[in-house]
Amino acid sequence: MIVFTNAQVFDGLNERLVAANVVVEGERIASVSDAPPPPDAQTVDCGGRVLMPGLIDAHIHAYFYDMNVNRLERLPATMYAHHAANMLRDMLDRGFTTVRDTGGADYGLWLAIQKGLITAPRLYYCEKALSQTGGHADTRHHHDYHHHDEHVVMCGCCFANPLGVIVDGVDSVRRVIREQLRRGASFIKFMGSGGVASVSDPLEGIQFGNDEVRAIVEEVENHLVYCTAHIHPDRALKRAIGLGVHCIEHGTLIEADTANMAADKNVSIVPTLAVIAGMAERGEEFGLPPESLDKLDRIKDEAVERLHHMKRAGVRVGFGTDLIGALQPMQSIEFSLRSPVFSNFEILNQATGVNAEIIRAKGQIGEISAGAFADILIVDGNPLKDLALMADDGARIPVVMKGGKFHRNRLPVH
Repeated sequence: MIVFTNAQVFDGLNERLVAANVVVEGERIASVSDAPPPPDAQTVDCGGRVLMPGLIDAHIHAYFYDMNVNRLERLPATMYAHHAANMLRDMLDRGFTTVRDTGGADYGLWLAIQKGLITAPRLYYCEKALSQTGGHADTRHHHDYHHHDEHVVMCGCCFANPLGVIVDGVDSVRRVIREQLRRGASFIKFMGSGGVASVSDPLEGIQFGNDEVRAIVEEVENHLVYCTAHIHPDRALKRAIGLGVHCIEHGTLIEADTANMAADKNVSIVPTLAVIAGMAERGEEFGLPPESLDKLDRIKDEAVERLHHMKRAGVRVGFGTDLIGALQPMQSIEFSLRSPVFSNFEILNQATGVNAEIIRAKGQIGEISAGAFADILIVDGNPLKDLALMADDGARIPVVMKGGKFHRNRLPVH
């Protein structure tokens, strides 16, 4: 038993801090109260510091080693697996105790974390993202030739790469979803519009037909899970929300009426500002193709402003970064990028309690409460007043605990 004493507790759900002792038994929080610690417990005196839930990043790509997606698929799986191990350890160092991978991560990575082979946050994954031929997860350049292309088209098989699987038609969509859920995926992600990193699809294009999207929604609901869709343009957002999609990634070009529509239908949106800022700053340096840089120019000045539509409408807004390749160390800038629109509490709540709700793990992660996993941070200072404390790569977080075990502890244990 470990008891954190003399703590100011931010529970991830409410704005005010509460003076309390937090008791950890095994991998769970046993109690949050002012009761003195049992005499046989190990204690950590927080010294009045803020104790809060571990952070959750709801949009990562652990296997996205190279910003140039055309090069990524030519690498052996061992290369991006080792990249994932380093990337995930760095995220845990920053205080992210849970991540949701939205394209690429699989059962093997999850199992390596569970077995303790790599040091990493807890992982939620969707397996490979679904894409139509020529869609956002089709990493082939439109002028590239692959010897297997004709075979894939003729036999109706799926083409796969480290991030996505290419499927066309309702039957293929259903088959792939059922297989990915069999492999342990906790949700399904599909590409509902064009994207920046891909080169062969127009950013403003809508991807997958209505019947295919309806099939996705039906399959996940039949399996008691959810789906999320990569979408930038507003008309694709309207279409997806109207067809019953549960969650949206990015939502970059959303209009006010569409934000109201999302709020009315209880659709979550996970904006990802860090990747846009990172690509704008260093994309060309790290090999982002010219086609991608052109598409980036069309959205980079819109992303923050459109957050106002989401806030005014009361949309459930999650916290994600989507940092790819060499941009991954910029994860912490997501906090400051949201600050022109959201309060410190709103941003911290997005990265804890709200993300837990989006991931469908409410009560398990993202909050300091009895029964939740003991994913705990101790912060030098009050992040509700100074959000920069969270944006310093973990330098101001002396304690990181995941599942009742210290990943880092710079405070004495008595």
